[in-house]
Amino acid sequence: MSNLTRYILCFEFLGLDFFGSQKQPDKRTVQGEIEKALCTLTKTKTSIILSGRTDAKVSAKFQVAHFDVGVEIENINKFQYSLNAILPDDIKVFEIRKVKSPFHAQKDAKFKHYRYTILNDHVASVFNNNYLFYPYSTLNIQRMNESLNYLVGYHDFASFKSQSDNPYNDCEIYFAKCQKQIINNRRFVLVDIIGNRFLYNMVRTIVGELLFIERNNLLPSKMDEVLKMKNRKYAANVVEAKPLCLEYVGYEDVENYIEKLIQKEGK
Repeated sequence: MSNLTRYILCFEFLGLDFFGSQKQPDKRTVQGEIEKALCTLTKTKTSIILSGRTDAKVSAKFQVAHFDVGVEIENINKFQYSLNAILPDDIKVFEIRKVKSPFHAQKDAKFKHYRYTILNDHVASVFNNNYLFYPYSTLNIQRMNESLNYLVGYHDFASFKSQSDNPYNDCEIYFAKCQKQIINNRRFVLVDIIGNRFLYNMVRTIVGELLFIERNNLLPSKMDEVLKMKNRKYAANVVEAKPLCLEYVGYEDVENYIEKLIQKEGK
């Protein structure tokens, strides 16, 4: 390991045409495309370690990975340019830098920020690939935030996890809020959730439960009831993946990040 140099990759990708981020046999994945491009440039087998996996069709504005190479990259800017020239159009690397080898993209990550985008309007959009169309009624942001408040803190999120082999269901949610946003006279609702880790389909199931509560005019405390059941069968159906985006992977203090987010978004 001492003969290897470690580099960090910061990149974005559009998830619509990927079978998730993690490499899978005979499937187009983000990890697979990046490793293929790196192998072409370094002329040696090069693997990356992602900060975490994202599901099929989920996008990312800020994903992080690291990789090790036996020869130090002399010109990082040129390397980044060449890497982006090889990568497909739906992946772009916006930063590469050398790091000390103890750094680990997955183990050192302190939090992740996911955002789910809903078009809460009476007419669909030609750009509907990027968000969920919800025309049934105007969503009540105050009620939705009351529902989300029950999720903040350290909990067993088994009710919001789709089937997986991982028995560890505990997560800590640092921030969970939604807000209205008007873009070109169209009404959007943005659901932001920041946590130390996320279970399989967890965010999409939480959003599904939010919309179920709103559509049926249930009390916000229904979210707490489902959480305490610790059983997936009590939660609503998972919503589609395309509107979900990994906004950021954080290695710094989460409180500072949330404070800046609140100032920027006016949450």
